[in-house]
Amino acid sequence: MDSSKTMTMKEAVSRFVQDGDTVYLAGFTHMIPFAAGHEVIRQKKKDLVLARATPDIIYDQMIAAGCAKRLIFSYAGNPGVGSLRCFRRAHEKGIPKPLEIEEYTHFGLSGRLFAGATNMPFLPMRTNLGSDLPAQNPLMKVVKDPYSGDEVSVVPPLKPDVAVVHVQRADVNGNCHIWGIIGEQKDAAFAAKKVIISAEEIVDESVIRSDPNRTLVPDFLSHAVVHEPWCAHPSYVQGYYDRDNEFYVKWDEITKEHESTMKYIDEWVHGVESRSEYVSKLPPSKVDGLRPKEAYSSPVNYGSV
Repeated sequence: MDSSKTMTMKEAVSRFVQDGDTVYLAGFTHMIPFAAGHEVIRQKKKDLVLARATPDIIYDQMIAAGCAKRLIFSYAGNPGVGSLRCFRRAHEKGIPKPLEIEEYTHFGLSGRLFAGATNMPFLPMRTNLGSDLPAQNPLMKVVKDPYSGDEVSVVPPLKPDVAVVHVQRADVNGNCHIWGIIGEQKDAAFAAKKVIISAEEIVDESVIRSDPNRTLVPDFLSHAVVHEPWCAHPSYVQGYYDRDNEFYVKWDEITKEHESTMKYIDEWVHGVESRSEYVSKLPPSKVDGLRPKEAYSSPVNYGSV
């Protein structure tokens, strides 16, 4: 097997993320690639267009660190807690720098990714009509349905320069297994020009081949494969660790002021060199408390001749 795709997160971000890129960190509540976002911050990438359904805490951190010039999103918030304070500070007050926004519904943004992944010129949808979003977003346009003559709202394809997809396991070539909540990871990978894969485990190709239905991202899309256990903390990875709900609540307090936010980033992002060093700073009781009990699925007989 060719192992040329395996590298550290530092190497992957340095090689594939450039200033001004459109970057998509995938994962819908599940398997959010925090480690990649932290490495982007450490390398002081700037003028990025950050795209993501539910920007969540990782984009709040990247915005606070001054990495972003624009946010393409559907719903922005600290899930279960409230607003993203850094996002609002940047957009409303220009702190630490002004932030442009481009908002969609979840269906609208996922539709843009699907159009990008399938190389379609646009994606038709009905849900934008009658809402107030088209007045705020000139990329939402209306065309005539050639079959019925009705007006149909459309959105353009989204083709990120780079997508980062975290997975449970991958082989060294970038064939990836994902299970649990599956969000937009597959479409993000197919839509992007370059794809960084981070994985809780690197396994032999035979493990991936043993369960082909779980392979959402194939090797021909993957440009880098990073072994990055606990990449998604404080979000979760099904079967590996639970969501750190306590941190999501703490983030709301941390981000009340820009200064307290940067104090956190200085300690937990700039103050460590790698994800393993980040994890070593977590209290052992926290790590142990987030480990789930085993719950194996039943084997599947794919048959053979």
